[in-house]
Amino acid sequence: MATEIKTWQIVNGTLTHVKTSLTENNRKEREHLEVWIKSNPEILGSDIAIIGEQVQTKSGPLDFLGIDENGNIVIIELKRDKLAREVLAQAIDYASDAASWDVNRLNEICDKFSGQSLIDYFTGKFPIKQIEDLAINQSQRLILVGFAVEEPLSRMLEWLSTNYNLGINAIILNYVITSSGDELLSRTVIIPEEVEREKSNKKKFTIEMSNEQGNYDIETLKNQLMFYLSKPNISRQRMRDFFLPTLITKGMVSRVQMRKEFVKLGAAADESLAGYYLSLISVQLGLKRNDYLRQIISYDFPNNDWEKDNFKIGERYLELVKEVLQKLKTNKVQSEVIN
Repeated sequence: MATEIKTWQIVNGTLTHVKTSLTENNRKEREHLEVWIKSNPEILGSDIAIIGEQVQTKSGPLDFLGIDENGNIVIIELKRDKLAREVLAQAIDYASDAASWDVNRLNEICDKFSGQSLIDYFTGKFPIKQIEDLAINQSQRLILVGFAVEEPLSRMLEWLSTNYNLGINAIILNYVITSSGDELLSRTVIIPEEVEREKSNKKKFTIEMSNEQGNYDIETLKNQLMFYLSKPNISRQRMRDFFLPTLITKGMVSRVQMRKEFVKLGAAADESLAGYYLSLISVQLGLKRNDYLRQIISYDFPNNDWEKDNFKIGERYLELVKEVLQKLKTNKVQSEVIN
């Protein structure tokens, strides 16, 4: 038996069942339902902002792509009728592709939809969030939207949520036209929203952070920095190719200056994206285990107690950093020649 919402209108003190549908009133999914949801995405949840529509995946276009206040992306599938269990397989298929999308891909999607970069759009929607604490697309949420839910799908959603901590939900809408001609759209959810949000963030874990510097000898520092920068991690590569060379050339560099340099050097398409990349590097500097980086690179907090600024390589470590970068560059050239 399907789960659905029913509505009664009070007419002259009597309850009158109001039963109608989008199809009966020539309301279409693309032309009407999607437009209504775009006009007020809060119907999907107060913590979700839409960043793309009809976004192409390897398996076809998904209806809406959203992002929540924790940086998780949200796969949103709409049906103007009953939600069948096949919709779940479709959404999981889309999510399996979207899970691999990096911030550049998401930035392109957001810019096409809103005319803004992802970071600017996000901070506009969630102004109290700190970008440095944001891990974009660390987890994915699935939201299925329809006008009824088949019992097997409802059972599957609850099972996945309970046993696998999957951030998944179904929103059931009810469309009615009153006797006065007003169009109304109401909603309910299969899984309580606070529970679904908790599942989405349950995978996250706390990483120890610190501002304490290390106390290593030069040779140990050199080996640790060499090992760190040689790993194929995108933030480490940006530190190696753009962040450290800028500090070597310019000395102390503020966040604002570094953002401009990232754009100038081609490390980012715009300053807002550069700011996000710099935030990821700042996180690397703040990891407790990376005390050797803090021994080499100093910073302070002139504006906010959570925002690192005024980065500088210590004078005694300048030649060490130059030597490591040159050696990495030489190793890369030799590797390319061999291959």
